[in-house]
Amino acid sequence: MDDRRIEALRIRRDAAEVASQRPHPLHISNGEELRYRNSENKPTHLANYTKGLPHCEKTGVIVNADDYQQFVRGIDSGDVRDFRDTPLGPPNQDGVPFPKWQSHIAKTSKGGKVPVRAWESAGAGSTFELEGPDSQSVTMPPAPELDSEELITEMIENYGMALLRDVPFANFNSSTEVQKVVDLLNQSPWIKNQASNYVNLTQAEQKRLRGPFTKETVFRGIAPGDNVGPYLSQFLLVGNQGLENIQAISDGYIAYGAIRVDQRIRVAEPLKDYMTTWEAWVDVQNGADLRGIETYSETPAPYRFMATPRDLATYVHYDALYEAYLNACLIMLGLKIPFDPGIPFQGPDFKDKQQGFAQFGGPHILSLVTEVATRALKAVRFQKFNVHRRLRPEAVSGWVTRYVNGDTKGIEAIKPLVDGLGEGLLKAVADHNCKQNQKFSDRTSDANNGYKASYLLPMAFPEGSPMHPAYGAGHATVAGACVTILKAFFDAGATLNFAFQPSANGSKLEPVTLDKPLTVEGELNKIAANIAIGRNWAGVHYFTDYLESLRLGEQVAIGILQEQKLTYGENFSMTIPLFDGGSIRI
Repeated sequence: MDDRRIEALRIRRDAAEVASQRPHPLHISNGEELRYRNSENKPTHLANYTKGLPHCEKTGVIVNADDYQQFVRGIDSGDVRDFRDTPLGPPNQDGVPFPKWQSHIAKTSKGGKVPVRAWESAGAGSTFELEGPDSQSVTMPPAPELDSEELITEMIENYGMALLRDVPFANFNSSTEVQKVVDLLNQSPWIKNQASNYVNLTQAEQKRLRGPFTKETVFRGIAPGDNVGPYLSQFLLVGNQGLENIQAISDGYIAYGAIRVDQRIRVAEPLKDYMTTWEAWVDVQNGADLRGIETYSETPAPYRFMATPRDLATYVHYDALYEAYLNACLIMLGLKIPFDPGIPFQGPDFKDKQQGFAQFGGPHILSLVTEVATRALKAVRFQKFNVHRRLRPEAVSGWVTRYVNGDTKGIEAIKPLVDGLGEGLLKAVADHNCKQNQKFSDRTSDANNGYKASYLLPMAFPEGSPMHPAYGAGHATVAGACVTILKAFFDAGATLNFAFQPSANGSKLEPVTLDKPLTVEGELNKIAANIAIGRNWAGVHYFTDYLESLRLGEQVAIGILQEQKLTYGENFSMTIPLFDGGSIRI
């Protein structure tokens, strides 16, 4: 027994040594936090996340720049007392949240007083882990700056996606509205001039270049397989056959043991967006908790296959973060997708006289694909709160609304962005918001702060973004980690003998004929992109949040696999295709 105890200690020390040898890189932000100043030479934090701090009712800016520094102090120290001293909610509330708009919000929220939301796990990036990379040993490059060509393209994309939320995926290729957004993106400086500007870009920016787009490639990820076949991954649509092959995969039921779950989702009310008035925008920036007041449709059916981007936004509003990847794992196990050839205990002849279970079998991968999620979340929390503190797209649209309406004081830096968005797109957004406000707003007087038009980003969620900064993205980092685990265990080159897409009304799955079969790698990359970019469809993230976070999660998962490999006596290998192309063997 002493020999076993000593050997167990050695293995743990070896794993710790592997972890300790990983360099802790410099974490570099884009330098905007202190760049923009007011007349008193105090930082305005124009390009930073400030949601939940007291914002001025009229201008939307932080009332007291010292509040932001207190916010940062709590993040840096990790001391809960510093966070308790950070002001939260609207200014001058005297114990009553949102005093001016209370009746409006109470009506919107179906009665009662609306509480203030709290920041979500701001100190998680300072915790330690017993497995995998330390949360501060992985990093992300600086985010695009507020006046950059890349950010202009991202905001064109965000606005365009908001306007297209109810176009069925099945109609994308024939939609003139989709084509309009494709044309706007292709005319943006970032896409149009990328070849001539390539040598002036950073290495990270060069890796983020994409386009020009077509209706077949727009709003997709950039990993291998993302542009092949239907927009949605098969693993978000199909099921498996269940006990005794009782169901077809096109029925959309996933067997969870002897029970089953349905891939159909609750249908949010079509054509209804949120946060399109100034008063709603300010309330949300002040932390108004409007979660759960969105409305849903009962006709023609309350549930359907994900047929529109709004459906995808609803999925990522309430998913359990690793939910899609656990489902994908169950689907592949049910379909008997082969494991990576380097994994032992495979084949019908059982030459090893063993079969996988606790190691190299279903229970092993089912538990590991979820296990990496919490570690990915801690890594991205450090990037969000401690390094970048990037403002959300909804906040950018507030500055756009002010600027285009002539209220430019203190936000002059966004002129390149406003010019880059163009009059045509801004008019389309203003028209959309006007129709929304006429149909759904509970107030008309002062709802837009006296501004002639609202250029606010129409949101799929009443509460807007979560209570944490944009960069990186939690959903995308978890996607990168979980999908990397799946690509490590399953044969990524295996092909699927089916392809479906939802009908335009989502009532059924329709078979699709493709020139070449879909692969496991491609559909796993695609499910990661779908879930991460689904948050963009909702309005709460940018494209770079998806892309760089996916790579962050990949690093976390690879580190965990490297350490776990030391604990097994079997001689085995896993070949993992990477999101950037190429592969790594562990």
